[in-house]
Amino acid sequence: MSATAGHAEERTNPAERLGFQPEQVVQEIGYDDDVDQELRESIEEITGQELVDEDYGDVADAVVLWFRESDGDLTDALVDATTMIDEGAPVWLLTPKTGREGYVEPSEIGEASQTAGLSQTKSFNAAKDWTGSRLVTPKGAPGKR
Repeated sequence: MSATAGHAEERTNPAERLGFQPEQVVQEIGYDDDVDQELRESIEEITGQELVDEDYGDVADAVVLWFRESDGDLTDALVDATTMIDEGAPVWLLTPKTGREGYVEPSEIGEASQTAGLSQTKSFNAAKDWTGSRLVTPKGAPGKR
């Protein structure tokens, strides 16, 4: 395999495109049987460890939040997702794509993110049935702990 082919393969790994790094602790919230297993596995492959769940009791380097319209209040879910991450750490909000069951309007994501004290830095095609939004706590924001 050529070096170019290897780099192309790296760029197609969903977790690498999202910026996950080796040794990161990634907390997963909202897991259900509809989540994208390929994305989950690629995150574990890049980080070298299994995703931790909602009950993880230490600080995580990033959060993957699977959220569907029927999951309740998005603002509350985002606030909960930020309680155990450091300032500036990303929350990867994954919502069903347009036309899929559980679709969440972009305006709702924007409003909930802002209310939860997060800034949306980018949106992207995360997986076959999921759209992602990268949310971060603004630098210099008041501490939550």
